[in-house]
Amino acid sequence: MLNATKSSAGLAGAVSAGLALGLTELIAGLTPLVPSAIASVGSVVIDLSPRFVKELAISLFGTADKGALAIGTVIIGVMIGWFVGQAALTRPAVPWAAFGGFAVIGILAAADGFGGNLALTVIAISGSALAGVLVLRYMLNMNEAPTDGLASDPARRKLLAQAAGVGAVAAVAGLGGRQLIIARSEEVRQAVAIPTADITVPAPPPEAQFAGIPDLTPIVVPNDEFYRIDTALVVPRPDPETWRLRITGMVDNELSLSLDDLTAMPLYEDYVTIACVSNEVGGDLIGNAKWTGVRLVDLLEQAGVQDGAEQLFSRSVDGWTSGFPVELAFDGRDPLLAIGMNGEPLPPNHGFPARLIVPGLYGYVSATKWIEEIELTSWEGVDGYWIPRGWSKEAPIKTQSRIDRPRRNQSVQEDPLVLAGVAWAPTKGIEKVEIQLDDGEWIECELTTPLSSKAWVQWRAELPAAPGPHTARVRATDGDGETQTSARSRPAPDGATGYHEVSFEIA
Repeated sequence: MLNATKSSAGLAGAVSAGLALGLTELIAGLTPLVPSAIASVGSVVIDLSPRFVKELAISLFGTADKGALAIGTVIIGVMIGWFVGQAALTRPAVPWAAFGGFAVIGILAAADGFGGNLALTVIAISGSALAGVLVLRYMLNMNEAPTDGLASDPARRKLLAQAAGVGAVAAVAGLGGRQLIIARSEEVRQAVAIPTADITVPAPPPEAQFAGIPDLTPIVVPNDEFYRIDTALVVPRPDPETWRLRITGMVDNELSLSLDDLTAMPLYEDYVTIACVSNEVGGDLIGNAKWTGVRLVDLLEQAGVQDGAEQLFSRSVDGWTSGFPVELAFDGRDPLLAIGMNGEPLPPNHGFPARLIVPGLYGYVSATKWIEEIELTSWEGVDGYWIPRGWSKEAPIKTQSRIDRPRRNQSVQEDPLVLAGVAWAPTKGIEKVEIQLDDGEWIECELTTPLSSKAWVQWRAELPAAPGPHTARVRATDGDGETQTSARSRPAPDGATGYHEVSFEIA
């Protein structure tokens, strides 16, 4: 029997598990040939989670859901380590079995996730698990069971000091490894130059946006403020030197294109608003940017789409998939294989080195980031990642509008009252936006000049309002003359509906 109390053993197990996790992240930071075990296991958790778990994570954490899951993965591992340490008091073989099981899970998840060198991955994860076991056994064997309370027990204080040291090493290894991964990929990305596009768009003119309105979302959202929703626990970071885009399936000529091949093709710029299907009414999982890339139709014409091809099915380097009807690539909306965002190479969070931008479709059926393959296939032959999880296979973006000012529960002092926000109906454009204060008449708002039919517009209205509590609601009518519905529905299975409503007070 090992010499420690139950609580001491639990603490030793927890920090030893943390050390093992931290070491795997450090090794991943030191070499691109070994993927992050935390990311790999977390990705498997995401894949196995039912739809309601994904919705709950987004509703609770928004765009921070990946960080929350990564932290949760570490916390769960540390908690399991606590119980493993306690079990080791009477069953010394438990740490070997538990840490060995962790290693097997990590290796299998990594082998199915971001790739890398399998032999080095096995050695790295197994070695990290072994280090965790040896540190745990050392701490338990070196600390005799205390006889008094914490303050008077030298053995307990010794173990606490050891645990603090091991915990510090684990934290430094984990955080340091993550920073090494980020720094390495950013250095590679900064070395990539995006040529000047052959077809450019001008900078937004003054009439394309309202100036001086607090809290109004900018017409072009900066890269570092742009929403991010995907299933990647840790951002994939493909090497642009070895990355390839393959076009396969029902085509006359299968293609394998490097980033240099793409930048040598005619490049186009376009302002396009994209949205996540999980966006609630009035939510912020939507953004507008200037995208630079190759027209998807040019790639498909080079490959030669065969008769009978119904679905354009795309895959990411981390295994995520999506699909949409082939005819939508040729109907004039001009999807892009984007390599640039707002004048710079795609940020890692947004798909470097390349991603799909398909105007008018929610991202879960179209916006594949870190893309590596486009397969032409039948409509029923294969389903994208979210379709078996209960989401609709066809997902056009719904006409929507949002109030940015005043914010919910805000107290304002102004006369007249200025209300403002954004409205969108990509590919259709916005014909008009109307605002209603309390239960009054619907009043048409002033709109900015649209950057394109694929981009959102800002709207504003000045209304007289008496002091006291008020409620404002907004609705938009798209270029087809269709006004968004007032019927409220949740995002599942194909996008939220309803008027955005904000209650506020005029002081």
